[in-house]
Amino acid sequence: MSNHQVHIIGGGLAGSEAAWQLAKRGVQVRLSEMRGGGDMTPAHQTDGLAEMVCSNSFRSDDADNNAVGLLHQELRKLDSLVMRAAEVAKVPAGSALAVDRDVFSGEVTRLLSEQPNVEIVRERVDKLPTDGLTIVATGPLTAQSLAQSVLAATGQDSLAFFDAIAPIVYHDSIDLDVAWYASRWDKGDSKDYINCPMDKDQYLAFHQGLLDAPKAEFKEWETDTPYFEGCMPIEVMAERGLDTLRFGPMKPVGLDNPKTGRWPHAVVQLRQDNKQGTLWNMVGFQTKMKHGAQVELFRTIPGLEKAEFARLGGLHRNTFIRSPILLDRQLRLKSAPHIRFAGQITGCEGYVESAAVGLMAGIMAASELAGRAFSPPPATTAFGALLHHITGDAEADSYQPMNINFGLFPPPEGKVHKKERKAFMTNRARSDLERWMDKFKVSSGS
Repeated sequence: MSNHQVHIIGGGLAGSEAAWQLAKRGVQVRLSEMRGGGDMTPAHQTDGLAEMVCSNSFRSDDADNNAVGLLHQELRKLDSLVMRAAEVAKVPAGSALAVDRDVFSGEVTRLLSEQPNVEIVRERVDKLPTDGLTIVATGPLTAQSLAQSVLAATGQDSLAFFDAIAPIVYHDSIDLDVAWYASRWDKGDSKDYINCPMDKDQYLAFHQGLLDAPKAEFKEWETDTPYFEGCMPIEVMAERGLDTLRFGPMKPVGLDNPKTGRWPHAVVQLRQDNKQGTLWNMVGFQTKMKHGAQVELFRTIPGLEKAEFARLGGLHRNTFIRSPILLDRQLRLKSAPHIRFAGQITGCEGYVESAAVGLMAGIMAASELAGRAFSPPPATTAFGALLHHITGDAEADSYQPMNINFGLFPPPEGKVHKKERKAFMTNRARSDLERWMDKFKVSSGS
């Protein structure tokens, strides 16, 4: 395909979703992905499109009580590629939507490869195109050369934060005579998590081990980069206080140990990471400890004494732009409106949030090509709340990555009882999305 209409740079979740939405609307797309062309990022391991590098979870799938679940529902309403692939790759995770990451990436790659309007090119793009509709979806691991080009075009300092990756354990190396299956904090009847209990002495020793373990060294330009609060390394949480972990990822409340009939002092939970159930992710255990220290310390966890690791934790630098002052309401760069940004480089955080911004960027570009009037979804919808936050509603000077949450939505008008607020906001979002789709003739594929 030599005469593409839109050039998408980056084949992660946002870029893949944007390509899918454009292609289904008859737009010819060139999708440039540097992985597979001789380049790699510090965190990726494959050249598959939409590779998930941190968690394998899309978080809550509850559209009635959780903002991210509502975003899932809106994505499905518009025939999201990411939601299609997630359904194929789904693994048990209680009320959450988690996937086998290899199956998921494979399905995204297959669907886009079979799409006649998409040309996937394995190449590194070093400079922003000077003309032609472009969507930059290079994610938080944008190559340095392109990042410099973005800086030159925006005239603004970029912001950055560190993101840490949790280890993955082989299931057959977990001692189930010590650990046990249960739902997360005993919510519901499913048994989707493996729980490793600690008594007080074990926890105190583990906490001290986190403080003492050797950590990854920072390069000079990385030393002042803040962490994202939603993906905090376990040892950084430990530094915040003796019981911080017991009120966070190691919270034992409601988890009756069937061996003792009592709650443990603390608990380490593991979540299934692939369809076969052979890989399990240590929930909330993102870390920047050196690999040898990880193996030594994590094998002190009861039930993991003989743990074998499919992947150890790691640390990488994530980059994002100051979107609230750089982008207009349709994700276009104000200084170069032929360029849109999508995904985590805009400062949204999370897999589904990235896909949602990519989906919107694709629909916006398709509408622009067709010469149709178009406005983003209202802020009362999950799509609109996320877009409004990114494109102007957030405080630019303190702008930090943000997951979708009900705090981004306009509050209910009039008096609504606190217990009824979520139901009110989800019902309002559904009806407002329907009206928006009808007004702008937005369907799942036209």
